[in-house]
Amino acid sequence: MTVVVVGAGISGLSTAWSLAKRGVPVMLLEQGPVPNPLSASGDQHRIIRRAYGGQGGYQRRIGDAYAAWDEMWSDLGEKHLAETGFLLLSQDDGDGADSYRQGLVEGGYPFEKMTPAETAARYPFVDPATIRYGAYSDEGGVLLCQRIAAGVRDWLTARGAEVRANAQVTGVDAAAGSVTLADESVVSGEHVIVTAGAWTLGLFPHLRESLTTYRTAVVYLTPPEDLRAAWEQGPAILDPGGIIDGYVLPPVAGTGLKFGAGIHKYKAQPDQDRTPAEGEGETLRNYFSPPFARIEEYRVDDVVTCAYTFTSDEHFFVQSEDRVTVVSACSGHGYKFGAVVGQKIAEGYVSRDMEKARVWLEARD
Repeated sequence: MTVVVVGAGISGLSTAWSLAKRGVPVMLLEQGPVPNPLSASGDQHRIIRRAYGGQGGYQRRIGDAYAAWDEMWSDLGEKHLAETGFLLLSQDDGDGADSYRQGLVEGGYPFEKMTPAETAARYPFVDPATIRYGAYSDEGGVLLCQRIAAGVRDWLTARGAEVRANAQVTGVDAAAGSVTLADESVVSGEHVIVTAGAWTLGLFPHLRESLTTYRTAVVYLTPPEDLRAAWEQGPAILDPGGIIDGYVLPPVAGTGLKFGAGIHKYKAQPDQDRTPAEGEGETLRNYFSPPFARIEEYRVDDVVTCAYTFTSDEHFFVQSEDRVTVVSACSGHGYKFGAVVGQKIAEGYVSRDMEKARVWLEARD
């Protein structure tokens, strides 16, 4: 019988892809278009990197993530990954960048550490007076989300899987293995796998004890003309240091220069405040001075709101009940594992051992 997958973000798409490769009939339901610009997986690009600070289990699993993406690129016939490497900029002792660097040290992974002057000479958008050091690793890059979603969607359709856009699920019956749609029709399957991201709690309110939804935003910027080439040739910045809890993705492969800051998030329902507030782009931009010089010269081009679901410790969440499995790859860090998440959930379904998938995805070892 068919497996019904609810939600066509990266986890849902990759689960459907991996099930279809195993010969399992799949129906993929998405409340909006595929890719959906309101989903966390619907933005232009996301980071993949080795460094993981204190979450060593995920750091050790990055090799499997790359292998899964390589399998997907082979199936799609195109690689949607720009291998830019990644950069850490530490402003304060013990800040996020420092934690990521220490994780690389403890894991024995190579990187290049640079003085402030060396960092600014290589990356002239950095103000050397504001940082303690820079650290660069070539094991990282940028995943092109919209191209991945469109590619997997088309791959599934070509192989006979049913991909239904604009099919909002309003209820899930775990005992029956069925879902109810907004038009009141009911779809049944042997199993239902829910990868609904920030909309998960609308279907399973009792999971509020484990999951919390936040709203945030990212800003796309145009840098000063004399810094444009440096950004276009630059790495993904995993952490700019200080209190920002931020990241920067370079404008590669037709994408924009993207800034995101963890300090900007707040608890909210997934459809709440999805229109950017006036001046929100400038607020996001200005978080990044320091460590970037001349920040007021960066022009705000676009602001994109996002909704994420977190566990309290930011590990992935997998829970099965009767004929339903709920999967939440918490926060933006779930995207880089998107292909391997699908593989593990598909393996769990086929082997009837979803507990093994849960242990792997929670990455506590």
